[in-house]
Parts: sequence; C-alpha cells; structure tokens
Amino acid sequence: MKRIFAALVYTALGAGAILAPVMAQADLAEAALLRDGDMKKLVFHEVPEATSDAAYQLADGAGEETLEAYKGKYILLNFWATWCAPCRKEMPQLSELQAEFGGEDFEVVTIATGRNSPEGIKKFFAEIGVDNLPRHQDPRQSLASQMGIFGLPITVLIDREGREVARLRGDADWSSDSAKAVIAAVLAAGG
Repeated sequence: MKRIFAALVYTALGAGAILAPVMAQADLAEAALLRDGDMKKLVFHEVPEATSDAAYQLADGAGEETLEAYKGKYILLNFWATWCAPCRKEMPQLSELQAEFGGEDFEVVTIATGRNSPEGIKKFFAEIGVDNLPRHQDPRQSLASQMGIFGLPITVLIDREGREVARLRGDADWSSDSAKAVIAAVLAAGG
C-alpha cells in the first residue's frame, strides 16, 4: 500500500500536479476522528462533492448571492426554517461557533429555506440575541433543492474551493467540545 501511494505521489509530482486537495482531504479524515456525541452524525465524504450555483436572497432585500461569494474560506452552511423547532434550538449554538471561529478562514452561513418571513426571521434572531449570523433566505428552495436538502435542519461543511466535504442531517450541539475540535482540525488541515 505504501509503495502504491509513493508511486502515485511520484507520478503526480512528475506530471506537475498539485497534491494539496488530495492531502487536505486526507487531513479532513483526521478531523472526522474527533467526532463525538451529536457530531457522529457529521459524515465526511471520501471525495469532495460539487455544491450549487443557485442564487439565494441576502438579508434585508440586499440582493442575491451564490456560494461562490465564500470561495477561499471554509463555511458551515446551515439550512433551517423558523417553524423548525430543532433548527431554532441549534441557532444559538451556531452563533457561538461563529463567535469563536468566524473570520477570514471560516464562517457560519445560515439560510432559511422555504416559507419564512423576513420579519419572522428578524424577530427570532432578536429574541435569542443572535446578531452575528446572516439572515439569508432561499424562499423558492432553489439552492436547497440543488444541494439535496430534504428535511431540516441540514448543515453542510464546504471547503475553500467551494466543495461539500461533510454533511450533518438533523440538529446537533454545535457549541460542544467535539464540534469545536472538529472545526479547529478542519481549519488546521486547510492551511
């Protein structure tokens, strides 16, 4: 096995290929080992998957955007709805994760999919004291549909190249030590 890997590395280097994506994926497998509790539901893909170029609405009617806007950083993309009790439960935890890790290399992005009034979203965020997460919307579920989002909440980890590297179906404690260890490891692996 080591000989095969060495031969692949030699061949790739000889051809001038860039190994960073392959090595980064191997490093992400290490991050997967840190999953505990709710984080065991976070499934890392063996090979990164394409996302979608569908547009979603920015908060407060500020126009539309695609996930391309986040290229260059890891994002934890959370699909949720105001009527979804588990979604509402995990929102403060996602806010805590953003407060600890958000910045140049990582961002938690929340997109309310389906029927959610902008006023209802704004009111909910105010009630729970969340002011560091976006209030984006996908009312026609274009993005959600193209990304295979069926049921809520679903949270997707997207790498710097804009590819899905992991997915968690259902809610999770995103403020747990395990969640923070996984995100720290992903950011360390991503360089």
